[in-house]
Amino acid sequence: MPLGNGSTGINAWIEPNGDLVFYISRTDSWGDNGRLLKVGRVRVSLDPAPSTKDFLQTLSLGDGTLKARCGETDIRLWVDANHPVVHVEINGPEETEATAAIELWRTKQESIPSSWECSDVNLFRPKPGETTWPKSGPTVMEPDNVLRNQNGRVGWYHRNIKSVGPAMHAKIQGVDGFERVDPLLHRTFGAIITAKDAKRIDDTHLVSPKSKAHRFDVYVHTEHPSTEEEWVAALEKEIANTEAIPFEKRRADHEAWWRDFWQRSWISAASVEQSNDDAFVVSRGYALQRYITACAGRGAYPIKFNGSIFTVEGFENGESRGPDYRRWGPGYWWQNTRLPYISMLTSGDVEMTDPLYKMYCQDLFDYHKYRTRRHTGHGGIYVPECIYFWGEMFAETYGKTPFEEREDKLQDNRYHKWEWVSGLEMSFMMLERYEHTQDEAFLKKTTIPFASEVLTFFVEHYGTDKNGKLVMHPAQALETWWECTNPMDPVAGMHAVTDRLLGLPEQVSTPEQRKYWAEVKAKIPDLPTREHEGETIFAPAEKFDMRKNGENPELYGVFPFRLCSFEKPNAEMGRRTLHHRHSRGNHGWRQDEIFMAYLGLTDEVRENLVGRARNKHKDSRFPAFWGPNFDWIPDQDHGGVLMKAFQSMLMQTEGKKIFLLPAWPKEWNVDFKLHAPYKTVIQGRVENGKLLDLKVTPEDRRKDVVCEWPQ
Repeated sequence: MPLGNGSTGINAWIEPNGDLVFYISRTDSWGDNGRLLKVGRVRVSLDPAPSTKDFLQTLSLGDGTLKARCGETDIRLWVDANHPVVHVEINGPEETEATAAIELWRTKQESIPSSWECSDVNLFRPKPGETTWPKSGPTVMEPDNVLRNQNGRVGWYHRNIKSVGPAMHAKIQGVDGFERVDPLLHRTFGAIITAKDAKRIDDTHLVSPKSKAHRFDVYVHTEHPSTEEEWVAALEKEIANTEAIPFEKRRADHEAWWRDFWQRSWISAASVEQSNDDAFVVSRGYALQRYITACAGRGAYPIKFNGSIFTVEGFENGESRGPDYRRWGPGYWWQNTRLPYISMLTSGDVEMTDPLYKMYCQDLFDYHKYRTRRHTGHGGIYVPECIYFWGEMFAETYGKTPFEEREDKLQDNRYHKWEWVSGLEMSFMMLERYEHTQDEAFLKKTTIPFASEVLTFFVEHYGTDKNGKLVMHPAQALETWWECTNPMDPVAGMHAVTDRLLGLPEQVSTPEQRKYWAEVKAKIPDLPTREHEGETIFAPAEKFDMRKNGENPELYGVFPFRLCSFEKPNAEMGRRTLHHRHSRGNHGWRQDEIFMAYLGLTDEVRENLVGRARNKHKDSRFPAFWGPNFDWIPDQDHGGVLMKAFQSMLMQTEGKKIFLLPAWPKEWNVDFKLHAPYKTVIQGRVENGKLLDLKVTPEDRRKDVVCEWPQ
């Protein structure tokens, strides 16, 4: 079972002998090879052991707690929603002795067998006396460290004594002149376990004396950069600050956080025909995916699409790769990374978008500008599809030829050499955030500066034709079409972003900014179209060739940019385009259900979404551990698409208009509460084909609600 507080997570289970075991993870526990490592594993044992013949283990979503009963012994496990601590509570009818054991697997230097799980951080390394960058030798993982001779507690930590990648990548990619702290070197993370009146048996075992009740507290912390002493001191401060608050109040505050979370929004659906559980299965998937997102969505770094912080022991070809393994490693692919975030505004979970924009649009803002100038010779910002959290592209993506020896300073990898829609998508998503929150501070400080720099990049990078329209060439449409002129994704993105910028209230921007945005808008070519089987449909680009992947960029005007949707005049062309798409599927990062919902295709989206919700990882018991699909387990893209499609079946917005039931099946009843732009909350229920008990807050927004069903 997964648990978490947004930054610290655990995967927990109870073994047949009654032991409670859990992996601990963090959003910021980056190892020296750039991998996002587990913090460690803890085992809690009772003597005498509880009976597991009468056994029940339940995940209580309402308060983010694992509750288990082994015979007459009760176990409660939770990660404090407001503090960096995991609590293990045990209550039984008889006195027992409880032992918490640290179980480490990184106990010595070991070689990682492939770059598959490292995002090729160590793929290129020069040999002494060489100027070329051949493939390196093995990637070495360093061991953890156990705290020695602690009094009444035990603990461990992992400290990066080296940093593999950042300096090397910066040099190769021509950005070593940008000053910053090494993101990996001396990063230290780990945990300390405490218990009342506990006795340290040895450096990895802590015993709580005989009692009917036990409580172990596992405090988890990351410090960067840090020595062991500094890390211990920082964690001791966290412990003191936490323990200064009475335990009962901390538990009450924890329950209050989860209660508030679940009361923000919900979609609870059931089929009218009681023998059909399709609606329930989708509804359950939606709730569990939102829970998983909440468990990892408030940390120092964005959610990892390929497993989040809930990966477990990985197997490839029947061989164990250990608890730290994940396919596609620790790097961020933007097209994947965005998908857990696209539903957060509608669910009211705005604060969980903060780590995404903090990394991409705030912490790396100046770096993006520096790299853009170095790689292109002009201003603005482009954000590559594949980056490490500190900004550089993957080694294989950029290539092994050093920057100074290149005529073409851009990356070598053709899958995303000119794939630059990421900055436009970020800008559009942040502008949508402003529509929902009306947060002028974030808009002025982050959104407008970032969006303006992204637009500047396209204007300065490409020339114009005789009509003053941009000619985007060389270019590509996502990873799929490699030889393009005016691809749909950046063209649609520029239209959507400039439209939103020009639609902002005048008081939040300057006349100079609005004048510039209007000038950019005038330079954007029309959305590309083509003739197919006697019909006009949207095209991947004005000109396109060399298909290499399975995405559908021609539909990016539908999603993410919503320039074509069910209520617009071009809706029928969007539907024709969807039905002529090359690639189809309802798993992983494929977004067919979102396209279908936006285009009002009720029957199609229902069928696809039910299939997605039933498609969990066969070897995981938790119903929302999807995957591996294209990536890894649990697949956050799979669940992210499910959430957005489910919401869009029920509600879509355009400007101030709120459309209810645009693609909702009349065979499904539903109770819902969702968030719309302008700080609006929509609550109601659908029963037997009728919309009932509609509540709109504030009430004056009711005039903007359009129900797509005749009432």
